[in-house]
Amino acid sequence: MSSLREIAIFFETEHPLNQEGLQELFAAFSVKKYQKGSIILHENTLEHQLRFLNHGNVREYYATEQKETNINFYIKPQFITDLLAFNNDSHTRKFQECLTEVELLVIDKTTFRSHLEKYTCGKEFVKATFQKLFRHKELLEYNRITKTPEDLYKELLIYKPNWLQKIPQYHIASYLNITPETLSRIRKRIS
Repeated sequence: MSSLREIAIFFETEHPLNQEGLQELFAAFSVKKYQKGSIILHENTLEHQLRFLNHGNVREYYATEQKETNINFYIKPQFITDLLAFNNDSHTRKFQECLTEVELLVIDKTTFRSHLEKYTCGKEFVKATFQKLFRHKELLEYNRITKTPEDLYKELLIYKPNWLQKIPQYHIASYLNITPETLSRIRKRIS
């Protein structure tokens, strides 16, 4: 149960009323470990598994031949699957890379979907998760279009200080869509 501790806490805090069938669901997860630098999600692949980050840090990004642009970081226990690709049986456009050693809990899509059919808590979980995902995506798009990199950095100081402590600064710069040198100047002005 020790490897399932974080996912149990996640459901207790994020979805406390949806406890029906959780032990059966937890039993269907398997543990996978990855080394720093491992790519756990490749662009243009189908999402066949639901992945829960148990331990470690993961960056999510888009890549072209010219550059990589970070779009999210996962540093606390949570689901890290590209849920849109997972739910729509479509190819993902994202990459995910381990920034540290990572431990994931994974469940096959078919097994997960059978749990959704069996328990109402699964359907409520998916609905709530998608609502949260869309709110986050909308806010991210709005912020990136309307705010300066300095304003975005100030928001990270308030809302994501753990990113600034655990994620290398050049990855933070990519997330802000600026150079590491520009980030350094912003940090000096703010401090």
